[in-house]
Amino acid sequence: MHMIEIESASGRSSIFIGERLNNLPNHLPPGRAIVITDDNLLRLYRSELPSLPVLSIGCGESVKTLETVKNLYETLVDLEADRSTFLVGIGGGVVCDVTGFVASTFMRGLRFGFVATTLLAQVDASVGGKNGVNLEGFKNLVGCFNQPEFVLCDLRLLDTLPEGEVANGMAEIVKHALIADAGMFAFLEERAAEALTLDPATIEKLVGRSVAIKAGVVGRDEREAGERRILNFGHTFGHALEKVGGWSHGEAVSVGMVLAAGLSVKMGRLSAAAYRRMTALLRRLRLPVAAAADPKQVLEALRRDKKREAAVIRFVLLDDIGRASVKEIEIRELERQVVEFPEILGQELRP
Repeated sequence: MHMIEIESASGRSSIFIGERLNNLPNHLPPGRAIVITDDNLLRLYRSELPSLPVLSIGCGESVKTLETVKNLYETLVDLEADRSTFLVGIGGGVVCDVTGFVASTFMRGLRFGFVATTLLAQVDASVGGKNGVNLEGFKNLVGCFNQPEFVLCDLRLLDTLPEGEVANGMAEIVKHALIADAGMFAFLEERAAEALTLDPATIEKLVGRSVAIKAGVVGRDEREAGERRILNFGHTFGHALEKVGGWSHGEAVSVGMVLAAGLSVKMGRLSAAAYRRMTALLRRLRLPVAAAADPKQVLEALRRDKKREAAVIRFVLLDDIGRASVKEIEIRELERQVVEFPEILGQELRP
């Protein structure tokens, strides 16, 4: 086990890579604590949970709503939770996002921590202090910045993940390598098979490096005023695809990264060879490089992206493997460019 810390304006967060769920009591502060989780976690690991009140929010992106938040508020009132109560989110990205939002807003703020149980949560959703819910299908439109006091990443729990959940996390791992670490990308190329089978040494290195990359960026720019925007690589189109097509987060971000990299090549910022390396790795990791989606619907969803400002959007481009930058692009120009990639948007090429 090793620890990575995030120091930010909203507080300090300690991420423990390789810590076990059954050691959670060692990280809880004195006093009362309440667990928020989902039905899948309860089915698989209820016997490992500490003897605390447990609230389940169901499963899936469909429960990441203000209605779920309202129900949790009401239950916390019934349980007589007060400002000294500590909330623990145990689960994947949805559980972490919802728990962090509830903790940050109930009674003007409770202390909280996470046990991240999916690969996506361990490398992305639980790290960085973004908490929130969707609104009318649009991703994370309501939320706040607030750091969990701790995040426990129990790598052992990844063994029960379905293939799709592994792919979700792999997409974010590839993203971190593409924007910040060419060596990590090369490691992924060498160890793609081991990554997919969740080889313990391979996964521990990939999770640890992903967390370190994100922690460094967040520590320097918690509220996405500048550098943190590079973490959105692939997400502008990815979130739009999630909205209109029903793709999982990892599938949508994978295609979003291909689109962003394709634009980067067209604009003379990225070499064709680097683009081919990226798409080849995504295929080896069983991630899609194209999507059967109506470009008009995707672009309409993109116009509602929270990163848009007036007629422009801050779009993340790839300059090389391991290096990204943010450019303001007019929505109209982005629309014009995207329709020129029918081989990516308009058909579905699954690995």
